[in-house]
Amino acid sequence: QVRLVESGGGSVSAGGSLRLSCAVPGNLVRTYGAYCMAWYRQRPGLEREGVATIDSAGHTSYADSVKGRFTISQDNAKNALYLQMNWLKPEDTAMYYCAAKLSGGRCYFGPIYNYWGQGTQVTVSS
Repeated sequence: QVRLVESGGGSVSAGGSLRLSCAVPGNLVRTYGAYCMAWYRQRPGLEREGVATIDSAGHTSYADSVKGRFTISQDNAKNALYLQMNWLKPEDTAMYYCAAKLSGGRCYFGPIYNYWGQGTQVTVSS
């Protein structure tokens, strides 16, 4: 069983920053080779949506709504995935989830992720 644990959520004013972290079980590159990691979010009253992805080679992709403001990164030495969120807006208020697909293939926002964390709440006030 792969357990993902998010942290770093909280409350911030519009224009502020937060960095979310996701602890992953062990070194994904050594254990699985190719993989995809992603951040998703679920805003109040809306369906879960993709925010950012990163693959084992470090290639990233972002939702249009966060491009230029959010940065996804990984530190395999620390077994961690991050989401740096800058210039936060009230509409970024959501539960943020870490997700993993521990196999090769293209990374995208879709039903490909096998493992999910419990989420961390981000609240942005105006």
